[in-house]
Amino acid sequence: MTIEEFFQKTPDAAVAFSGGVDSAWLLHEAVRLCRSTAAYFVQTPFQPDFEREDAEDTARRLGAKLTVLEFNILDVPEAAANPANRCYYCKKALFTLLLKTAAQDGFPVVLDGGNASDDASDRPGMRALAELGVRSPLRECGVTKAEIRRLAREAGLPVWDKPSYACLATRVPAGTPITAEALDRIARGEAALMALGFSDFRLRLRDGNALLQVREEQTALAEQLLPEIQNQLAKDFARVFLDAVPRQSRET
Repeated sequence: MTIEEFFQKTPDAAVAFSGGVDSAWLLHEAVRLCRSTAAYFVQTPFQPDFEREDAEDTARRLGAKLTVLEFNILDVPEAAANPANRCYYCKKALFTLLLKTAAQDGFPVVLDGGNASDDASDRPGMRALAELGVRSPLRECGVTKAEIRRLAREAGLPVWDKPSYACLATRVPAGTPITAEALDRIARGEAALMALGFSDFRLRLRDGNALLQVREEQTALAEQLLPEIQNQLAKDFARVFLDAVPRQSRET
């Protein structure tokens, strides 16, 4: 099945919009092929401000209506407790809200940006989406991450080369409860690192300290700037350690 064939069968659909390249290209196709569509961004403490800004900018460029839903995911006990399958509880809560809102707006189907490169065995959130009836046309149509980036570039989407970005909750070790204070510290630290020129990195909590994981091509930069990083992040972390193992991308 092609994307065109999918939308012929699904002419009215809402898009769960994260601001990343997958959902951006999906929204591009929905705007092009749907009879009616709209984008929905769920703002939680797990998302930094730039994700919402990217979503707003891309939706505006595509001429798509964007609805921002505010939701405090930390009010969901199972998500705040941060078990190994936290993503299941998070997705279940967020998409339950999104489905209800989209239905009230006249959309019988909600789509997400999961693609054919995603490993379902490593993503408990996919189980929640399946249980709720959320559709993933990119995965259903066999569109891979590499293809999405190529197509998004050809479509002129500014996020075509945006690194994949997992939510801030992934920076907290499984089994450690997630707090608003911890998320704020992580967000401030990652914003400071972006300002220093880092991209596609992670700053993970480790017993009051932080573990910085960067790609191999930015390891030398991280080693050079580590004293400056320690200084800038001193108010939030006792120490910042650089992971000796370069960060590997999840993309294939």
